[in-house]
Amino acid sequence: MAKALLGYSTGLDQRVTHQLSAENRQLRQRVEDLEALVLRLRAENDVLAAAGEAKLLTLDEDLQLA
Repeated sequence: MAKALLGYSTGLDQRVTHQLSAENRQLRQRVEDLEALVLRLRAENDVLAAAGEAKLLTLDEDLQLA
């Protein structure tokens, strides 16, 4: 895959290689950041879902008592 990204030619300009390497690092970092965001949002969603479920159970119990 690296050959596909960097080209198979041995005469590739070093500036192009450096630019592609830098872009690759940035994209990998962006993917890591997005993966961390997904994990954080899932955890937050789980907390909110549990709180909502607890509230629904409380409302259901209140309605049964009434």
